[in-house]
Amino acid sequence: MEESAADRARDGAGDLTEAAEVFTSLRPRLFGIAYRMLSSAAEAEDLVQEVWLRWQATDRTAVVNPAAFLATTTTRLAINALRSARVRRETYVGPWLPEPVDTGADPYLGAERDEALEFAALLLMERLTPHERAAYVLREAFDYPYARIADILRSTEPAVRQLVSRARRHMTEQRRTPVSPAAQRELLATFVAAARSGDLAELERLFAADVTNIADGNGRVGVSRRRLVGVARVAKYLAAIRWFWDGVEVRWASTNGRTSAVLWRGGEVYGLLTVSASTEGIDQVLWMVNPEKNAAVPAAA
Repeated sequence: MEESAADRARDGAGDLTEAAEVFTSLRPRLFGIAYRMLSSAAEAEDLVQEVWLRWQATDRTAVVNPAAFLATTTTRLAINALRSARVRRETYVGPWLPEPVDTGADPYLGAERDEALEFAALLLMERLTPHERAAYVLREAFDYPYARIADILRSTEPAVRQLVSRARRHMTEQRRTPVSPAAQRELLATFVAAARSGDLAELERLFAADVTNIADGNGRVGVSRRRLVGVARVAKYLAAIRWFWDGVEVRWASTNGRTSAVLWRGGEVYGLLTVSASTEGIDQVLWMVNPEKNAAVPAAA
């Protein structure tokens, strides 16, 4: 008996429902891959939406492994998007910092572990090639086998091993061992108190010798457009802008697997402040105060 139009419509609706269920179950992992590649929650959301559209249009009966198919699509799109993003950032005003992502509900963002998620790690990964970054993210955060990564990158297993090795070497050489999340939270709280009061001696005590102050404002009035390096220089700068804290309310949030201070002024989010630290002290003070990125700042707990 010939299938009616109504029967075909029901079958199609059922198939799409199943496709949506599969996609929804894998979405945290897809977003986690996209975010680690692009360092932007907004761009990662857009990319995952594009993956969903492609999944809808795909002949899913020919897909043996949906998880592999969707991860492959996400990674390849992210490599292309990363190349475009780097071209756009050439016109950025002042330092560029990753856009924060809320990890209050999912501290690993769909990954096996929170590797390649902290701001310090994301900044270092900006120096990797797109393929090195993809291989590193898939291996270190999601524990993908080398053979699977080779399929995703249209490469060979030996070549992928070299990509991961180079990326690991770069990350290890450039980055100190971070303190625990609890220690980072305590250092941030102490730093905020010292900055509010303009306590120069306390600020100097908290800092590593090569501490760097970086503010991402993309030309925002009143935001420094230069990186400041060194204990004395950073401490004096922060003590000199004690006025900044007038009328600022601080709320705490979990972003990128660590604690951040959400800065509220005049009833709206001004931006986000956090620190990265090692056993030597705070080595980075990061201000994300570009208004266009504030949509990604958590409401804060």
